[in-house]
Amino acid sequence: MKLIPEAKRWYLMFSQWAFVGAGALQGAWLVLDDAQRAALPSMAVNIITGVVVALGFIGRLVEQKKVHE
Repeated sequence: MKLIPEAKRWYLMFSQWAFVGAGALQGAWLVLDDAQRAALPSMAVNIITGVVVALGFIGRLVEQKKVHE
């Protein structure tokens, strides 16, 4: 396995922020109590997470100038 040349600048990549955000969203959902979870349907959280992950995939395909400087 070979890393991409920009691997040392991972923190500048939109895709990485999106994937971390998706994980944080799911983690935050798990620690909410039942009353708080009732305010937002779990399907909505899953859809939002899916959209964020899809944006992460798209972000991985788009050239990001901050990463390549």
